[in-house]
Amino acid sequence: MTTAEHHRAPAGFNLVTPPGWDTIPLHQGTDEAMDHVIRKAVAQLPVGFSKDDIPQARLKLAKEIKKVVRRARSKGGLTLYLPTERLNGITLPVSIVASEPIEIPSVRPDSGPETVMMALASETPGAEMRELDHTAALRSEREVPASTSQGIEVAHRRVEYFVPVPDSTPDKYLTFSFSALIAPDSDPAFTDALVELFDAVMSTFRWSYA
Repeated sequence: MTTAEHHRAPAGFNLVTPPGWDTIPLHQGTDEAMDHVIRKAVAQLPVGFSKDDIPQARLKLAKEIKKVVRRARSKGGLTLYLPTERLNGITLPVSIVASEPIEIPSVRPDSGPETVMMALASETPGAEMRELDHTAALRSEREVPASTSQGIEVAHRRVEYFVPVPDSTPDKYLTFSFSALIAPDSDPAFTDALVELFDAVMSTFRWSYA
């Protein structure tokens, strides 16, 4: 796998999420995007839901979304992607966070991003090389157990893609992190299907030069 040659570094990227997902930018327009998600969720409350309970439901939704946004921002999040429409009566317990580009020094003066990723792969369990829009990328997957001491309330499956930005100087890297909550009685096959969904989303990744 090789990194495609371009005359200049890309200005950004495009990612296609499934129908029923919303995007929350984490730098500008965050409040407006959260309000849109909350309004959509309230509109999907079951028929017969008490009107008197709607304000409380709205507050609870706002609290949960703000918590997810704070967590994403604390990890250098650039954009948050969330499923906001129910599928077969349930809201998928997943999220995707695209993080801001980070700089990592080269392993050697004459080495490139692939050397850095190979070094990371050798130290990261479950890591493997993939390709996104002609760019070599590192994919890793692991189970994260619940831990009250570390602030992890629910166990989850985490999948990450580590992607070098072509022709960036110094070398910069994007991270796409997927998290799927694992309920105690959940079917592992369901979580596997959610991971496959994330991999399908990442297959739509394209660099933007506009």
